[in-house]
Amino acid sequence: MTNHEHKEKMTREEAGRMGGKATAKKHDKEFYKEIGKKGGEATSQSHGKEFYEEIGQKGGFANAEHKRESK
Repeated sequence: MTNHEHKEKMTREEAGRMGGKATAKKHDKEFYKEIGKKGGEATSQSHGKEFYEEIGQKGGFANAEHKRESK
């Protein structure tokens, strides 16, 4: 039983899970595409070229590490 069923305060994790499930029931794949696009546009406006270079390097490093561990 969850905390919610015991009439106790629910954790942020439980509230987030419940909210995510409710949102998923209300919206389709297009909704998630649109909010992802909006988030990407907002990020590109608030961060410069250096930000993308840094996260690209981190992603490349993580990918290289993963490949080495897989061998």
